[in-house]
Amino acid sequence: MSVLILALVAGAVVGLALGALGGGGSVLAVPALIYLLGFSPAAATTASLIIVTATSATALYAHAVAGHVRWKAGAAFAAAGIVPAAMAGAAAARLPQSVLTAAFAGVAALAAIKMLGPAPSAAALRQVRPVKAAGTGAGLGALTGLLGVGGGFLAVPALVTVLAFEMQAAIGTSLLVITTNSLASLMTRSGGAAGIDWAVMAPFTGAAILGAWDGKRLAAKVSGPLLQRLFAAVLLAVAAFMLVDVVFV
Repeated sequence: MSVLILALVAGAVVGLALGALGGGGSVLAVPALIYLLGFSPAAATTASLIIVTATSATALYAHAVAGHVRWKAGAAFAAAGIVPAAMAGAAAARLPQSVLTAAFAGVAALAAIKMLGPAPSAAALRQVRPVKAAGTGAGLGALTGLLGVGGGFLAVPALVTVLAFEMQAAIGTSLLVITTNSLASLMTRSGGAAGIDWAVMAPFTGAAILGAWDGKRLAAKVSGPLLQRLFAAVLLAVAAFMLVDVVFV
């Protein structure tokens, strides 16, 4: 199979995940860029942020038109993560890749388990404080910069379990968080763009943007609880794959 076809197929899958689940694009894009398209880990990380920024912005527009974005809460959540994302992005290059991969897998697994747990009670929802929300946003931003991902696979569980968003609103609002954090992290990785093959990146990104529209339509047809379980299953699968990669490769 040619590199162009692989880029188109992988891009479509990444876009579908972002549009339907509000996250998962980076955790799919990075392995695809490395294992299918031959990018180095450093170039794949930077390329993934570029792809996810463009795709999540497109998906954000689609969800905003449908009224699934909570702008004020999402903006505050994202703003808290901008500085941590930039700082962690600058520090990530100094850490061993195996450590980052293991950390990524562990956080993904914990988020999945949290998503599969019981929904917060009404009393617990009323106890959510702005400080807690800001702290969660800052932590998410730091992980975004450190791990080189948009953060949607963590933003959706955080918005559901910490801010008590219903799944559809969490998906739409997470795209605002992803776009903001990805841009902040990308600004610290400008040097990584030198190793990117733009002949592969362009069709990958184009297919991802188109896939995001299909993903949004899929999300509109599936119930919130089912999407939540599907998202958790994707997270667990990604976590298992990455842990195996660290231990046996």
